[in-house]
Amino acid sequence: MVSDTLGKQLHNRATRGEPLSEEEQAQLDAWYDKQDRKETMVLRRDTPAENQGSLQADIDSVLYRIGHTAKQIQDISQQNEVLREEIMRFRRQLAQQATVQFAWQ
Repeated sequence: MVSDTLGKQLHNRATRGEPLSEEEQAQLDAWYDKQDRKETMVLRRDTPAENQGSLQADIDSVLYRIGHTAKQIQDISQQNEVLREEIMRFRRQLAQQATVQFAWQ
């Protein structure tokens, strides 16, 4: 069995283009196989059914909140547009009043 330290050293050498002996290449291949098995075991862990239901409920809750937040953002954007138009109207009124007052002086 190849240690992780040796496997990492051989991997480092191989990825840098350094030549490996046949024995070193065999050790590196064995280390790669060991790493693949570890990864496969981690990825194959089955989540218990009750956790899957809980995870789905969490996902559904987050999706609902995202939709609700998106709706709030749309509403606020519409309100902001109304306020922008009202501000422009007030600015025009002020400009007209200033013009009228200036004309009276």
